[in-house]
Amino acid sequence: MTSHGAGGRAAHDRRTEEDRRADLHRAADAGLDSAQAAARRERYGPNVLEEEERSVLLEFLSHFWGPIPWMIEAALALTAATGRWADFAIILALLLLNGLVGFWEEHQAQNAIAALKERLAKVAQVKRDGKWTTVPASELVPGDLVRIGRGEVVPADGTVVEGEGEADESALTGESLPVAKNPGDGMYSGSAVSRGGPVVRVLATGADTEFGRTARLTGRAAPASHFQRAVISIGKYLSLLALGLVAVIIVLSLLRGSGVTRTLEFALVVVIASIPVALPAVLSVTMAVGARYLARREAVVSHLPAVEEMAGVDVLCADKTGTITRNELAVADVAVLEGAMDEGQVLKQAALTAEPGGGDPVDEAILRACGADRLEDWEVIDFTPFDSARKFARAEVRGPGAERVVAKGAVQAVLGLVQACDSVAQRVEEVTRGFARRGFRAMAVACADGDGWRVTGMLGLQDPPREDSRATLEEAGRLGVQVRMVTGDRVEIAREICGRVGLGTEVLDAKRIERLEGEDLARTVEAADGFAQVVPEDKYRIVKALQEHGHIVGMTGDGVNDAPALHRADAGIAVCGATDAARAASDIVFLAPGLSTIIEAVHRSREVFRRMKNYAIYRITETIRVVLFVTATIVVFAFFPVTPIQVVLLAILNDAAILSIAYDRVRPSSKPERWDLTEVMAIAAVLGLFGLVSTFVLVWVTHLPLALADADVRTLIYLKLSVSGHLTVFLARTRGPFWSYRPSWILLTAVIGTQLLATAIALTGFLMQPIGWNLVGLAWGWAIVEFLLLDPVKLMAYRVLEQHGKAAKAVGT
Repeated sequence: MTSHGAGGRAAHDRRTEEDRRADLHRAADAGLDSAQAAARRERYGPNVLEEEERSVLLEFLSHFWGPIPWMIEAALALTAATGRWADFAIILALLLLNGLVGFWEEHQAQNAIAALKERLAKVAQVKRDGKWTTVPASELVPGDLVRIGRGEVVPADGTVVEGEGEADESALTGESLPVAKNPGDGMYSGSAVSRGGPVVRVLATGADTEFGRTARLTGRAAPASHFQRAVISIGKYLSLLALGLVAVIIVLSLLRGSGVTRTLEFALVVVIASIPVALPAVLSVTMAVGARYLARREAVVSHLPAVEEMAGVDVLCADKTGTITRNELAVADVAVLEGAMDEGQVLKQAALTAEPGGGDPVDEAILRACGADRLEDWEVIDFTPFDSARKFARAEVRGPGAERVVAKGAVQAVLGLVQACDSVAQRVEEVTRGFARRGFRAMAVACADGDGWRVTGMLGLQDPPREDSRATLEEAGRLGVQVRMVTGDRVEIAREICGRVGLGTEVLDAKRIERLEGEDLARTVEAADGFAQVVPEDKYRIVKALQEHGHIVGMTGDGVNDAPALHRADAGIAVCGATDAARAASDIVFLAPGLSTIIEAVHRSREVFRRMKNYAIYRITETIRVVLFVTATIVVFAFFPVTPIQVVLLAILNDAAILSIAYDRVRPSSKPERWDLTEVMAIAAVLGLFGLVSTFVLVWVTHLPLALADADVRTLIYLKLSVSGHLTVFLARTRGPFWSYRPSWILLTAVIGTQLLATAIALTGFLMQPIGWNLVGLAWGWAIVEFLLLDPVKLMAYRVLEQHGKAAKAVGT
């Protein structure tokens, strides 16, 4: 059951039928007694938001379950079984690092719930045992009678039974204007009374309130990020590859009669070679570098994968209030109704009835529009402020004009004050309707002199768009990002703002999508330019429907009502001035006003994405190259081409240097980016297989024609794999020839420095057999020739993939 009223949406009645009947027979001004309140508290529970407790230890351990952790754990077991404790320590450290990074990212939902709870009232004035008393808000129950003063937070959902007022529901519903509250109208937990002091009958508490539903939606698990899904997919692919190759080695070892220890050593080398141990860490560092850059642009990233998600956002659901608009009232239009007056005089009369510093948003908007210079020669002799019963403010004034008394307020109240004739009332009604069509709140202005009262003009108030909103949204369109405005305001207001910022005027009332599901909902959402009169659950459903239809969705917002959708979105963005709840639920928090930072974030995130993709191609290429090469060499020549410690050195030295890819120069895409794992795997497979053949031929040359000792071959192969691995970075970072876009000096310096170190290790024999300059020259020369031959092969692979993609699209259409 709901309680209906004109002041916004109805409040849901969560009382039992028995309690509802008992309250109906109770006088309107009667509250509960202590015994009844205690019984109902037992029945409904406390007026608090409950949190689901989860073991921190179990949360932490959950991050050691998955394809890449399994591979690392298998390597740990094999190193322990073969007694390689130095390898064991290094691999364990990498396992713990990956787990800690994931564990840290897990706590965003709990932070969002905690911030939501901070918005709730702490105490309430309630009528108990026939007396008004102050109790903790947590003790309220459905059926209680509470009194809420100006500036106080509403402690529970209910309906007004006595008195009038206005409530600021912007943080809950997105309504930019205060909502009038009269007997029968709904009041909502978490909103604030801005005028008057209504008495409210509580209908719902705790999790049953609208606020509680918002908290439940916010607490739901958000879908895994595309970054997380990509890492899992890569891990699965490499895990299956490793399992298959280990199985081949074990079968061959058994057929050859190798001992258990030697078989385990073979398996260990393959497993270590197949693990992209640093993949999650390097990608996280790349995102962290992008996050630091955004922080310098006053955009704080609280959830690292959002840096990558922003690159793929193709639909941005933009909250109106505080995001597209300034979240402050302004005088949008002045209608002069008396011929001798002008707009400035009407504004002056309205400003004389305003209370400077009183905190009333309407008064502040009028004072800003009027300007202090117009009021310099005027003195207010007597002032009667606006109240919810009279509905207008009145001031006796002295100044150079003819006015002696001025008034402003609700249209019908001012018409009643001046006792306007039918022609004036009709003209006022026409202006009011015109303002309403444009989404303006209408106020009437009147003055009195020796000839009596008369209506002099009308003010249209609106929360106006930010100055940069239109240009920012146009730039978003050029970047391939579709924008949908989502607001709790009325359809007329939403349509007016949409038109002014260039979004289009196909704005739907949220009731149009209330009963839609699945494909129908997604199609309707895609076709609309915006949505009005939405509640938190509507915003959440809109974001979810777009995601299920294949879109990567960004959501901007600033209020408690935005928190569930911000948490659900792939990239939740809290704008400047957002509530704590919105900030906690978001992935990125803007500290500067306006939307222009979003465009900067999109550009930078696409650069970050390109660097991450380049690294993924490099890392998978090297894994394929090394693991297949090691397996093929064991199968054909029955010896280790590299030792386990050399494989670990390759991974650590190469990936440590490749961290500098986070600073590489890249060309950001002009369209939203996505993880195309088919392309990533295909290019990596081509590069890896070519490298496998090249390195295998080198082993054959060193074994047969050159007849080198096994220890010398291992050091030579180690150096060759190290050099060719870093040269692969320069193949992976461009779709065109490797020279088509210059790398950063940081990347070049890191690669050169690491390869000089690898050369020094090979020459000095650190942890391996030393080799001479002739073999060092052979390793470098072989790697460089391989690199030069591989670049045109890469270009051909990209052309084949592009032709295949075009053919697939043609078939699809």
